[in-house]
Amino acid sequence: MQYPQPISKLIEGFMRLPGIGPKTAARLAFFVLDMKEDDVLDFAKALVNAKRQLTYCSVCHHITDTDPCRICEDQSRDRSIICVVQDAKDVIAMEKMKEYTGMYHVLQGAISPVDGIGPEDINIPDLLKRLQDETVQELIIATNPNIEGEATAMYISRLVKPTGIKVTRIAHGLPVGGDLEYADEVTLSKAIEGRREI
Repeated sequence: MQYPQPISKLIEGFMRLPGIGPKTAARLAFFVLDMKEDDVLDFAKALVNAKRQLTYCSVCHHITDTDPCRICEDQSRDRSIICVVQDAKDVIAMEKMKEYTGMYHVLQGAISPVDGIGPEDINIPDLLKRLQDETVQELIIATNPNIEGEATAMYISRLVKPTGIKVTRIAHGLPVGGDLEYADEVTLSKAIEGRREI
């Protein structure tokens, strides 16, 4: 069935979002049509404002509405530790934990030769500049535990270790509450590799 052009355009717009297929996009489009006009305008305004008002922090590259971001401006944070993450969502996840009080560096990606992404295409050069500050004593690499994340972690580690800065990697393995029988081989291997004395 052919939809009227405005609905088709709306469906196409929703399908550009990750994980949204044609059926879900159509459902969302029809949901929007049933919304009050004021709610639709508020939603559209929120989308436009997010795109226009958000930028990346000039220090850590985290998404922000102020520059530098609130984390980089917070003088109570431990400036001797920098946690390297792949994207802004990772910073938000770490902050929810409320235990990490150091600084961050957002790479905005990971090294992936298959996709043509090299070290110069993500924020590694800016990280190296930040590490010239003598207050930094430890670099925690918290990239994703996949091929790209591991390659990025190894690359950064090789660059930074000769400087004398301690380089650590977040632990990988079994989640709390997980069962051994359901874990895959890679997860079990990482859990054994990252074991510690109790």
